[in-house]
Formats: sequence, structure tokens, C-alpha cells
Amino acid sequence: MLGARFYLNHSRIEPARGGTYTEGFIGSPRFLNPTLSQLKDADRDLCALIFSGLLKYNGQGELVSDLAQEYKIGDNGKIYDVILKDNLKWHDGKDLTIDDVIFTLQIIQNPEYKSPLRLNWQGVEFEKIDEKTIRFKIKNAYSPFPHNLNFGILPKHLWESISPAAFALTELNLKPIGSGPYKFSKLQKDKDGNIKNAELISFDKYYGNRANIDKIIFQFYSSEELALNALKNGEITGINSISSGQAKNIKTDFPSFNIYSLQLPRYFAIFFNESQNAILTDKNIRQALAYATNKKEMIENILSGYGQEINSSFLPGMTGYSDQIKKYDFNLDQAKNLLDAAGWKDADNDGFLEKNDQKLEITLTTADWPELAQTAQLIKSQWEKIGFRVNLEIKEIGKIQNDIIRPRQYQALLFGQTLSIEPDPFSFWHSSQKKDPGLNLSLYENRDADKLLEEARQSLDNNERAQKYQQLSSLLAEDLPTIFLFSLDYLFGVNNGIKGINYQGINITSARFGDVNHWYIKAQRKWQF
Repeated sequence: MLGARFYLNHSRIEPARGGTYTEGFIGSPRFLNPTLSQLKDADRDLCALIFSGLLKYNGQGELVSDLAQEYKIGDNGKIYDVILKDNLKWHDGKDLTIDDVIFTLQIIQNPEYKSPLRLNWQGVEFEKIDEKTIRFKIKNAYSPFPHNLNFGILPKHLWESISPAAFALTELNLKPIGSGPYKFSKLQKDKDGNIKNAELISFDKYYGNRANIDKIIFQFYSSEELALNALKNGEITGINSISSGQAKNIKTDFPSFNIYSLQLPRYFAIFFNESQNAILTDKNIRQALAYATNKKEMIENILSGYGQEINSSFLPGMTGYSDQIKKYDFNLDQAKNLLDAAGWKDADNDGFLEKNDQKLEITLTTADWPELAQTAQLIKSQWEKIGFRVNLEIKEIGKIQNDIIRPRQYQALLFGQTLSIEPDPFSFWHSSQKKDPGLNLSLYENRDADKLLEEARQSLDNNERAQKYQQLSSLLAEDLPTIFLFSLDYLFGVNNGIKGINYQGINITSARFGDVNHWYIKAQRKWQF
């Protein structure tokens, strides 16, 4: 008895190696290749486990060292020297060197390889300084540049013989060799050739602490319903994405299942395109629509409370966020007064306003993602209360990019945008970004805004950047090219038998694996003296 008590008092529980985590994933991978993996969640999430970058995001949303030992900034922010850690290994046992980093960057910059990362690296020069050091040179200081250093690195010895034409077709895209905490083991396909599951095992020569969980298996499903059935049948111990509408049911039906609710640096808004509907050129119209939009109703009725109202593109915690920005709080009377003062009347008593024989009419376009489609329906009912005739266009998520967004074929677009925790909103609001591939979805043009965006991205002073971004937010609130709606929480679930998960915030969904080597299933008691 005394011996047992002494042991308990002088020992502690610590993580031990072992166990398998099986995650249900809605979607399936195509490219387990970090230079091609930016467009699908399954690709990004698996690549986050299989590959390493120079830097990475941890579970607190911080940019931290990955393969890089350190980096140094010179020439007033125009030079970055990055030094690798010692004894880095690929999953096949070969050494990882600066030559691999340079090779990967050459792939990204070469348009023949069609990497989605290419735009981030246009105009960036790099050179090998020694066996452990690479130097980056940029023409102008760019404060968020370190956030570009989280790209996954490819092994040159395996990829250098593959031509651009064969790059997206090679077997290595589904049998990858990386340097991350987990290495690829195998995958299975169904009779139609669709990937059913993928198995990863912990890498024993990983530069950091070897991951405690021996094996991670991804089971891929085409819908949330199928993933929930698998959870019910005990086939999986986690789900990569949970809709806000299902979260309450899961909490009730699976009490041993932890749901993590994390704020991502993304927001949803209504982007006005004045070139497609002339009535939107009148700021009174845009203001009336803003006052008629009840964001609280959206969050409560559609998001089940898993979201926050926003009034700018800078979210809490970001450089540039301010709660002093002009707000258009829900006010139907104010909206109606603005329209009345602008000369819009319901002359024929049909419930819709007109002016000089022109109907007050607008088309709202969005994707067929459930939360967005439901939000669009709610906005329609809200705007119709002040006399707007609202037409809805609900487009397939796969087609909305090519058919609607790229050609800017919409009057009002309900859509989302994703920032970095250290934001650079240049592509969202600068007038040079009005056309594809720019992301200025409101085709916003303001010289003062352009100047603020140009100066902010070159400043290395956080306070100066914050000040300029707050001025930008004030301009956007005054000009009102967009109605900012809400940020939507990212929800995913893990059985409470998986320990060591600790989050304060993440930058992107794949960053939930940023501290995966600390997760554990098994534990052991060790003496503590």
C-alpha cells in the first residue's frame, strides 16, 4: 500500500507511442504533392502530414520553424537568409538539402508546371549560399513574406527526371515521399477507381519529436451523412469537417466526441458589381441593402451560433483590426428612408419599388454549399421587406469559379475570402486586381485605398501597417463596395480518447495537424524525481 502510494506520488502520466487514429474525411485526394495541393482540402491536409516546409503554422496559429533552424532579414526587408536544421531526412532515408528547396521553388516558378503557388513567388530571386543556407531577394520590402515559406518541399532526386507534361500524372502524386512527421504507407481504391482510404505511419527519423500515434488512416466519404454513419458504426474516430447544423446533434448522440470550434482567417460577404447592375452605382442603394441585412439572424438561424458578425475584412487578432469602424446595424426604417429619399416608390402596390418605370431589382449569386444557399434565401427575404425584387442564382461550387467569378458575371455575389493571420489584402481591394486572377470581387477602385495597400505591405512596422489597414477599413465602410457578413467557425471532431490536442487558433484547416506529434492515444507512468 505504502509502496503504491509512494509510486503514485513520485511519478506522472506521460504520452507513449502506439495506437491508430482513423479520420473520416469528406472529399478525396487527387494530388499528394504540395506544389499542386492548394485547391482541395484532402490534398492540403495529407500534405501537411507528409511534407515539411521551411516554416509552418502550429496549433496556436503561429508561424514557427519547420525545416529552418532560423532566418535573418537584411537590406531593410529585401533579403531573407534561411538556414536549414542539421540531419534532415526524406522518408526514403536520403538527405534533405538546400538543393531540394531550390528545386521545389524552380518548379513553383515555372509556368509549365501550373503550380497554384506561382503567384506568391513571382519576382522572387533565390540562390544557394552554402549547403545549409538559401538567400531570397525581393524587389520591395514585403512584410508578410515569411508566410510564403511554408510551402512543402519535394525531393529532387525523385522528381527531377519528370517532365512538366508528366508532372500532374506521375504515380508520385499518390505515392509521395516527403519529410514530415508521417510517411505514406498505402491507399486503397474502390472498383470505380475512387480512393477509399489512405494510411500513414509515423516517421522514425523525423527531425522533431517522433509522433506518438503510430498510424493515421483517412477514410474518404462523398458526404457528411456517410461520414456520420461511419462514426455511428465505430469505423472512424474523427471527422475533418462538421457543418454547423450537425454539431448539436453530434454533441447529443456522441458524448465521447469532442467538437473543436476554431476561428479561421476567412469571412463571408456580399460583393457588389456595379458594372452588371446600374442601380448599385447609387451609394444610397448599397447603404439601404446594408441596413436591411440582419447578420444576427444568419448566425443564430443558419450557423447555429458558430460564427461572428464582422464589419471589415480584418478579423479580431489580425494586424489592422479595429472595432471602431463604421457599422450598418440592422435597421429597416433607415433602409426604407434611404430608398424613399432616393425616389423609389411602390407605385403599383405590388410590394416592389420602382423609379421612372425601372424596377428595384437585383440578382444575388452564390454557391450550392448548404450554409451559403440558406444564407442567400434569408438575404432574399430580408431585402424584399424593403421593396427589392431579389432573384437568386445558386451555382454548383465547381462551376462558380470558372463561369461566374473569373468573368465577373454577377450583380451581387455571396462568397467567402481567406486571409492569412498576418494579412495582405492587396489582391482583394487594389484596383489592379479587378480582373482575374485578381480577387477584387467588387471591382473596387479608390486611389487612396491603393496607396494604403501598397505602403502597408512594404512596411516592416506592425503599428504602421495596422494604422494603414484601419484607414483602409474606414474607406471600405464609407464607399461600401461590399457588405461584410460573418466569419464562420471551422468545426471538426475527434474522439476524446485522442489526447494532447490543444488549439488556440489556426490559419488554415490543414494547420490542425501542426502539433500532431504531441497527440497520443496510449500513456505510461514514469518516475519523477
